Amino acid sequence: MRTGRQRMLADLRHRIERLEHGRRSRAVLPFGLAPIDRRLPGEGLALGALHELIEAGPGSEFAGAATLFVAGVVARLKGPVLWCLNRRDLFAPGFMNAGLHPDRVIYAETFRERDVLAVMEEGLREKGLAAVVGEVTRLGLTASRRLQLAAEASNVPAFVLRRWWTVAEKELASLPSAAVTRWRISPHPSLALPTPGLGRVCWHVELLRCRGGEPHSWILEACNEKGRLALPSDLADRPDQTPVRRAATR
Repeated sequence: MRTGRQRMLADLRHRIERLEHGRRSRAVLPFGLAPIDRRLPGEGLALGALHELIEAGPGSEFAGAATLFVAGVVARLKGPVLWCLNRRDLFAPGFMNAGLHPDRVIYAETFRERDVLAVMEEGLREKGLAAVVGEVTRLGLTASRRLQLAAEASNVPAFVLRRWWTVAEKELASLPSAAVTRWRISPHPSLALPTPGLGRVCWHVELLRCRGGEPHSWILEACNEKGRLALPSDLADRPDQTPVRRAATR
């Protein structure tokens, strides 16, 4: 006959198993590139979760690599995208280069940066959105937890783009947050072509933190007009040398 302690432990194990099952069955969006997907739990980017992205490299406050990285990800989702910001320096037509049509984007501009996070949280509670994106400099642990919980409840991904204008603000990006993943995106020199011309834009993509995964980094070709990343042909680990460009397939 079970004692009260045994019943309590059995109930606790049952609850943990239910939680673990929920985490394992969480929907993901694969990048379609095995070198990236196999580094992520579930072999893809968790949809009902908060993801943090940091712009890096020379002139990072204006580079836009992280912005286009996010645009390429949400371009492969169905439905409108809520984009929250408080600076009027976003060049929306550039989204087309990453496969995201500007007509799919709903812009929410705030007077104060701290209001961006509040608008994001409200957006995550609305039905019908494919994703919620916000541009901020500061992301506290409490605010990020609220966004993570809202994303889990709605099964809608949230992306926070960390932007800064001073060295002191740049250091804020190293502070902890509740985001499931943290990425750092920086421009990388294009690889040489066999003939004269401009090579495809390349990025240095770093997975700095991943809940349930390990950090890693890749040199990738920037998102194409369908939002797909690719391995540069000179770096792709493939058995044959026929394809010039290994693009995402899923």
